[in-house]
This record gives sequence, structure tokens and C-alpha cells, in this order.
Amino acid sequence: MADNNTDQEKAIAANALEAFTAGNYEESLKHLGKLQELNKEDYKIALNKAIAEFYKSGQTTTYGKAAFELLLLFHTCRSSRPQYKVRAYIQMKSSKACKREIKSVMNTAGNSASSLFLKSNFEYLRGNYRKAVKLLNSSNIAEHPGAIKTGECVRCMFWNNLGCIHFAMGKHNLGIFYFKKALQENDHTCAQLGDGGATGNGQSKQFSGIPMCALLANKRYELLYNCGIQLLHIGRPLAAFDCLMDAVQVYHSNPGLWLRLAECCIAANKGSLEQDNKGLPSKKGIVQAIVGQGYHRKIILASQSTQNTIYSDGQSAAIPVASMEFAAICLRNGLVLLPDHQQQENKAENGSKTTSQSGSTESGSENSDACSGKVQEGDKFLSAAPSSPLRKQEVENLRCSLLACSAYVALVLGDNLMALNHAEKLLHQTKLSGSLKFLGHLYAAEALISLDRISEAIGHLNPENVTDVSMGVLSSEQDQGPDKGDLEPVESSGKQTPLCYPSTVSSARAIMLFNLGSAYCLRSEYEKARKCLHQAASMVNTKEIPPEAILLAVYLELQNGNTQLALQIIKRNQLLPSVLQAPSPDTRKKPVPSSFQPVQPPIQMPSPFTTVQRK
Repeated sequence: MADNNTDQEKAIAANALEAFTAGNYEESLKHLGKLQELNKEDYKIALNKAIAEFYKSGQTTTYGKAAFELLLLFHTCRSSRPQYKVRAYIQMKSSKACKREIKSVMNTAGNSASSLFLKSNFEYLRGNYRKAVKLLNSSNIAEHPGAIKTGECVRCMFWNNLGCIHFAMGKHNLGIFYFKKALQENDHTCAQLGDGGATGNGQSKQFSGIPMCALLANKRYELLYNCGIQLLHIGRPLAAFDCLMDAVQVYHSNPGLWLRLAECCIAANKGSLEQDNKGLPSKKGIVQAIVGQGYHRKIILASQSTQNTIYSDGQSAAIPVASMEFAAICLRNGLVLLPDHQQQENKAENGSKTTSQSGSTESGSENSDACSGKVQEGDKFLSAAPSSPLRKQEVENLRCSLLACSAYVALVLGDNLMALNHAEKLLHQTKLSGSLKFLGHLYAAEALISLDRISEAIGHLNPENVTDVSMGVLSSEQDQGPDKGDLEPVESSGKQTPLCYPSTVSSARAIMLFNLGSAYCLRSEYEKARKCLHQAASMVNTKEIPPEAILLAVYLELQNGNTQLALQIIKRNQLLPSVLQAPSPDTRKKPVPSSFQPVQPPIQMPSPFTTVQRK
């Protein structure tokens, strides 16, 4: 009986197809109606009826085809199940389940461009960069039908993926070259859609006759985001800022993108510290000017105000320029877009309930795949297009980075109360990386010093607070790698530590001790300050001693009446061995009677802190 019904269904389906091909849509609908009576649960029959009714209605314009092409896209998705399933597992970061599905895709689709792109993406996320490049190069992209028919520009994705892979390998200049090639291919594809396709300024009549799927082929803003990230890494923050400002027009709800914009502003205003810190500290960091000649020659030391850039130029902070005021706005936007802790807990609870309730409607094989990959729906909390949704821990990592940047920017702008607020919030985060914990203590101490709360600052400057300076990986944005629907690059796990940031626990503790010595100076506890200076100098290389520490040594010698030694420190621009030992009483200069003692100008305190920029 079942076999007879199957034969009958095949015959009716053949008659429906023959009538549809001949243009007799009314007759085709009658056959499809009979077929639906025999099998009411088959979604394909309902889909074919919708297509036949669409053609019967005589809709022929591009925008009239919307319903038809959406149904066709649905049908394509079911027939290409998911490949889309692999892409879903890639975004879920389910390695084991993804590996099994890729084997199935390769067995069915063979070495097609789409299957090789998926496998290359999988190897890229596993860190097998050379294999990922090899798979990309083996794909025959020339055989792809093209963006007009499929809505996907394979050549654009090919160059983009190469750029992402080289970004992860630390080859940033080569990466930006590939991203520019991807932009060129994207603009070429958009030009085929009509004038204004690349910029989105074209009129609706220019897209007449173009399939709806092709209108989704423009990946300009994702590519601009990738270019911005790459330019930021190669030390071109102003160019990166321009790219990211274009991208934020579309992805303004991505908090990681606002963080990147703020980092561009910080890098643009901070200057090239890497160049300034090569070799011994530059004398420009200590000596502001030299006036006079001979006996009247005087050295003017730099003050705190002249060592930092003046950022306020009278412009409104809301104007999108790479200023620290605009960085503060970007960081505030990023923090506002993040859900608070209570919201995340509620979402996690609701997500787990939804998963348990809907689990009975899913196939057993899919449930087992998700369990094997240890990925649950409740893990995802925040949309961060164009990248994957952020999990709970990724949201927390992003929050910590935003708070660290916010504290730094507030210190630069002189808003010490706000800086202290951000630093204390940072230190109260549950899962805080060692690097951000170090910065949190340092920024909190600097804000407290400026607020004349020195005793509290000394507590933050305890070297024992530093136990780890490893840099946590920001796996948001920020940055999980491309497949056909996700064009965002991965943060390189081998990214080099900036020279302005301590690379070891010992050097980080030395910075804490230098600053602790400055705090003791403010309380006139000069012997304690000298001990901190001695201990810190013994923990680091001579080249790692910051200019502020040399100024601290000059100040201590002037307080001890050792003017000649202070001058030698300035001239040599380094700590002298005699500085690290307190002078004995018999070698000190005998005091001059008060009636003959010359009038000395006030001694200017050195800059109390070495502000360490976050990574």
C-alpha cells in the first residue's frame, strides 16, 4: 500500500512539474493540491504551491519577486543543510561537532569552493594557518557562478580570508594588502549592480532586474572594519580611525567596535612610544629647555603638564575626531551597550530553560552534536555583528577592557574621580586578567594621588598586588574569524607586548615601586622613597628605567643637598651607582650658617607617576 502511494505521488509530482514548465500554473496547482492531500506534512509541497501561485499572479519586477526569492532561499538552505550547519558550529566554536560535519560536507560537495572555504575557516580557528592558506589556494573560485546569481562574492571572500589568516600570523602589512584587494573586488561587484552600489546612494530603479540575493553581496563595511583593525596594529591609528568610523555607521550596536575607536584615539594621542623608548630614555622626557651660557647656564626640567599632550582645543567632544574627549564618548557607548550582571544572569537562566523546553523538538543527532561540542544556547548573550554573538565570559572580558581604557582616558583628561570610579569597578570584576589587575591598581593609585589621598594610593602600590601580567585574549569583536557570513579577524594569540607595557612580573613590580617612591616623596618620607628607588632599579634593566624615575632620583639628591650629583644624573640621563646608596654623614656638605645661606628656588616635585598605557 505504501509503495502504491509512493508511485502515485511520483506521478502526480511529475504532472505538476510538466504543467508548471509549460506555463499552465492553474493545472500545476491542481496537481499540487492532490499531492498535498496525500502528504500534508511535506514542506516541499507547500513551497512549490507558493512558487506556482506566485507565477500565476504575474509578478515580474525585482521587488515583486521578494516573496518568491525568500521562499527559494529557504529551499536552498534546506537543500544545503545549513554547509550551513558547519557555519553554525564554527560560530558556536564547537570544534568536535564541526569536524564531523565538515567530513560530511566534503563527502557530499567534494572540493567545491564553498566546502574548501569552510574547511579553511575551520583550520584557521584551530590555529593551522598554513593549512588554511593551502586550502584557500586549492579552491577554484573561477568556477563560482558569481555574486549576481548567488549573492556571494567569492573573490572578495578569498582575499579577505587571506588577510585574516596573515593578521593572525602577525604579518600585518601583508594582511592589509589582502584586505585592500578584497575591497577592490567588492567595489567591482557593487559596480555591476549599478551606479551607487558600493556606497548605497543609488536609486531603486538602478536595481531593476537584479536578484534580491545579489543586493546582499556588498561587504564593504565588514571589510572596512577589518582594515581598521589591521591598521591599528601596524601603528597607523588615524587611518584606522577613518575606517572604523565608516564601519560604526552600520555596526553601531557592537560595543567592541566602540572600544577599537577609543584605542585609535589613545594611540593617536599617545605618540610613538615604541620609538621613544628604544635605548636609553630620551632627554626630551627630562629636560624641557636650556637657557643661558657659561656660569648662568640653567636647565629647565619638564613638568607634568609639558610631558603630556594638551587635548582640549575648543572643539565639541562629540565631533568624530581622534581626540581623547571623543575616546571617552566611545568608551561610554561601549559600556552602555553591555548588559549588566543581573541581566546576564536572567538571560542565562532563561536560555537554559528554553534549551531544555525545545530540546524535545530537535533530532537526537543534533542534540548529541551540541553536547559533544559543549556549547549551549544559554552561552550566548550579546549580538556583536558582524562577528559571532558574545558569550558570558566574552562579555566580561570586553567589560574589563572598556573599564581599563576608560580609567586611562579619564586620567589623561584630568577627571580623577571618574578615573578612580572606573579603576575600582575594574578591580571588582570577578574574572580579571593579571595585566588588567595591574593597570587597575596603577590607575587607581594615580587618581588617589591627584585627589591627595596618598595613604589609600600607597595601598594600591604594594608590589605584592602584582602576581601576573599576562594579557588576556579579547575574543569578542572583537574578533573570531571569517567564514562566508562572518568577515571579522581573530586576535592574534602571539601578539607582541607593546614596549610601554611591562613584559614580566618583575618589571611590573618595579614600576609599582617607582610610583610608590613618588608617593612617599609627597609625604616627605625620603628614606622610604630612596629604598623603593634602589629596589626597583635592581629589578629591571637600565634601559627599562623610565624618565620619571630619573627625575625622582634628581629630586631626592636635591633634598639631600647633593646638587652636583643631581646635575650628573641629568647630564648622563641615568641613575648613577652613588644614587642608589644613601650618602654617609661625613661626606655630606656641611651646613652653611643661616645668615650666609643663599636663597634657593622652590624644588619642583617630579611627575609622581609613570602612566602605563593599556595593551
